[in-house]
Amino acid sequence: MDHFQYSGGMLHAEDVSVSEIAAQVGTPFYVYSAATLTRHFQLFSEALSPMPHLVCFAIKSLSNVAVLKLLGQLGAGMDVVSGGEYLRAKAAGVPGDRIVFSGVGKTRDEMRMALTGGIRQFNVESEPELLALSAVATELGTTAPIAIRVNPDVDAKTHEKIATGKSENKFGIPIAKARAAYAQAASLPGIKVVGVDVHIGSQLTDLAPFEAAFTKVRELALQLRADGHQITRLDLGGGLGIPYTRSNEAPPLPVDYGTMVKRVLGDLDVEIEIEPGRLISGNSGLLVSEVIYVKNGEGRDFLILDAAMNDLVRPSMYGAHHDIIPVIEGTPGSPTQPFDVVGPVCETGDTFAKGRDLPLLAAGDLVAFRSAGAYGAVMASEYNTRPLIPEVLVQGDQFAVIRARPTFDEIISRDSIPEWL
Repeated sequence: MDHFQYSGGMLHAEDVSVSEIAAQVGTPFYVYSAATLTRHFQLFSEALSPMPHLVCFAIKSLSNVAVLKLLGQLGAGMDVVSGGEYLRAKAAGVPGDRIVFSGVGKTRDEMRMALTGGIRQFNVESEPELLALSAVATELGTTAPIAIRVNPDVDAKTHEKIATGKSENKFGIPIAKARAAYAQAASLPGIKVVGVDVHIGSQLTDLAPFEAAFTKVRELALQLRADGHQITRLDLGGGLGIPYTRSNEAPPLPVDYGTMVKRVLGDLDVEIEIEPGRLISGNSGLLVSEVIYVKNGEGRDFLILDAAMNDLVRPSMYGAHHDIIPVIEGTPGSPTQPFDVVGPVCETGDTFAKGRDLPLLAAGDLVAFRSAGAYGAVMASEYNTRPLIPEVLVQGDQFAVIRARPTFDEIISRDSIPEWL
C-alpha cells in the first residue's frame, strides 16, 4: 500500500496534488510520502513483536537526511555501509547505539569514525577486516562490538546483481569457516563478539530462501554458544521484496516474515536485528517527469521524457520494471497505445520501458514512475551535466523540498582549471 492516489482526476501524494508540486519545483523530481514510510516501518516492527528487536533502515536505499530523521523519530536504527552514510545517520539525530556498520570494504578511517562517534556493532565480512578492526580499536583504547557476516550459500532466487548469499558472491565468511573466525575474534584485543549476521540478497519474493538461511544461522548460533561465545543478537539483514507491478507480484507480507522468524529463531533468547530498505522506502516514492516530445518512429512510437537514466538507473542497470502512470487520470475506456518510454541522454540504454501501453499523452503532460523511492535518488548521477533532481517530502497537506536542484553554475564551479592551462 502507498499514499499516492487519484482525487478529482489528479494524482495526489497524500493530500497534495502532484501537479501543484511540479508547478512549484519543476520536473523531474522525486516525491516521498511520510505516511507510507511510517506505515511500512511500523508493519515491520509490529511483525517481530513481542521478540526483542531493532529495525535498522538500510540507508543505501534512500539516504536523504529528512527521511532518516523521520524514521529515527519512530525508533528506527540505521544500517550503514560507508562513512558518509554513518554521518548522514548522525546528522539525522540517530544515536550511535542504533547504528550498524555493514559492508565488505570498511576502511580504518571509517572504523575510527564509528568507534569514536558511537556504534551498535560492526558486521565483519572477512578475516583481514577483523584484524584491522582489532588494531584500530586497540589503538583507540576501546572495544568494537561485532557480529560476523556468514555466507550461508543459499540461492536467494533474485536478480544476479543483487544476490549476496551464494558462495561465489563477495559477501561474508563461508559458514563452514565461521567457527574458526569466531575463535580468532575471541582471541583478539579490542573485539567483543555479540552476534551473528547474515544477508542473502535483495528483492526476494519468497520466504523459503530466508528460512533456509536462518535455519543455518540457528544451527551456527547454537554451536557458537557451545564453543563459549556470547551470542545475544542475530542480524538477519534485509531483502524482502515489494510489488513493482499492480498485477502479478505478491511478495510475502512483513507479518508472514515475522511469523517465520519467530518460528525458526524464537526460542534462542536473542535480540533480532533486521535491515529492510526497499520494503520501507520503495513504494513511498514517485519519480515525476514531463513529456518533452512524442516521436513517431519506424514501427514504434516514443515518449521522450525530461527524466533520464541518470535520474533513475534501475531500468537500464537491472532491466527493472516501474509502473508508469499519467498524473491526470484517464477516463475509463479511453484509448491507449504502446510507447517506448525514453529519456534525453545520449545512450540507447536510456530507456525506461519498451512497448508499454499508456494513454495518448502529449508534450507537456506529466507522468509518474511508481515504486521509485528505493535505489532512485541514491543512485542518481550528473551524467551529461544533468543536475541531480529535487527530492520532496509530503506529510498530509504540506510538502517541502528536502534536496534542492543545483544550478549549472554550482555544478561547473566544482571543477578547477590548473594554472598551467
